[in-house]
Amino acid sequence: MTLLTVWADEDPDTALTRTEDAGEIAVELKRLGVRFERWPVVEGLPAEPSSEQVLEAYREHVDRVVETEGYVLVDALHMTPSDSPEWTEKARQARQKFLAEHTHDDDEDPFFARGAGVFYLHVKGKVYAVLCEAGDLLSVPANTTHWFDMGTRPDYVAIRFFHDDDGWVGNFTGNRLAERFADFDTLMAGR
Repeated sequence: MTLLTVWADEDPDTALTRTEDAGEIAVELKRLGVRFERWPVVEGLPAEPSSEQVLEAYREHVDRVVETEGYVLVDALHMTPSDSPEWTEKARQARQKFLAEHTHDDDEDPFFARGAGVFYLHVKGKVYAVLCEAGDLLSVPANTTHWFDMGTRPDYVAIRFFHDDDGWVGNFTGNRLAERFADFDTLMAGR
């Protein structure tokens, strides 16, 4: 179940809002210009699906988003846990890549077909942690200050939508705010 937690950016210990109600989450995020949708989850994807398998499973929804939002590139990726040292290092590096506060010049629209991740939006003096799980599409508008945490043992399949071939290039702010807030593993454990 999706979870939204909101804090004042100066008080990471006191939640101002905490809800798992998808309707409330959509309304709260809409105030920020963020689109939140729930899609039915397609069962039966392989443990390590190809991009084509994921896109075909969600073709109707993907085509609608591409048509309405004007995306030119769509792909899917997965992080499937393994106990190998190579995977552990790959997962650590992938997690570290976007744990610091940043923006993108393009919208960031991920859809979670499996697993979970947390998007932290830093807007108007508040931090909005959106714990997305299978079935969630979150559209973070271009230039929105945010960070992303996939946890210490990432396990997800996500569809990504792009307006150009460069993808999501992070413009890092240098702000260390992200270090003060509950991370993915903490939010998952507290549900």
